[in-house]
Amino acid sequence: MSRLEGRKVLVVGAGTRHVDDPEAPAGNGRAIAVTAAREGATVACADIDLAAAKETASQVRDAGGHAQVVVADVSDAEACAAMVAEAADLLEGLDGVVVNVGIGAGQWLGQTTADQWDQVFDVNVRAHFLTCQAALPLMADGGSIVLISSVAGLRPGSRIPAYDSSKAALAGLCRHVAFEGARAGVRANVVAPGLIDTPLGRLATAGRPSRTKAPVALGRQGTAWEVAKPVTFLLSDEASYITGAVLPVDGGLSTL
Repeated sequence: MSRLEGRKVLVVGAGTRHVDDPEAPAGNGRAIAVTAAREGATVACADIDLAAAKETASQVRDAGGHAQVVVADVSDAEACAAMVAEAADLLEGLDGVVVNVGIGAGQWLGQTTADQWDQVFDVNVRAHFLTCQAALPLMADGGSIVLISSVAGLRPGSRIPAYDSSKAALAGLCRHVAFEGARAGVRANVVAPGLIDTPLGRLATAGRPSRTKAPVALGRQGTAWEVAKPVTFLLSDEASYITGAVLPVDGGLSTL
């Protein structure tokens, strides 16, 4: 497979959170990094957790790909620009960027503090803005940026207003990045996963078992690999006329 042959791709949030579950699946970021490598890309695996980033890089190499590791805390504004610069240096260029980071804090309006709101937006929106700001000038014609949002940005349901609002904000950010990027031939799109079986998804379900009863039209949760495939499509030239779009990967949850 060579959909991304020769491409140099930074995946932010490429690690998978460790949980006490020996059968825990891959997270979205890890699946995206490995799938991009299988499609021919050289990947910079960026994460706040060095061990998690190294494990993803190891899986990329096991799949026959090439990987670099970058450590960054995207809640630190300066770290975002440094992360992009380091990745571009390690990869000797930058053709694709995937930003797959997000946190939640607070619950309902009355139980969410201003500090929690700011903390969520720092990671879920500001980090994406700063990463795009640093990456766009480094990307040439044919480049692609993919922001990972959530079905929570399309319909209510998480019960975490800061999370829902931040994920919805990514659509607006993406439209502007796509508008500016078009001048240089760089596309930007959003992928909005629904109920996906990841380690974080399992933690969320443990805290709110009713989560699994959401009316998914296809009748099941998705996998991180089912998120990764449309992401790699959007990174590729096969999506050369798609920009500024929001693609739900949710089994029909947001529309059916």
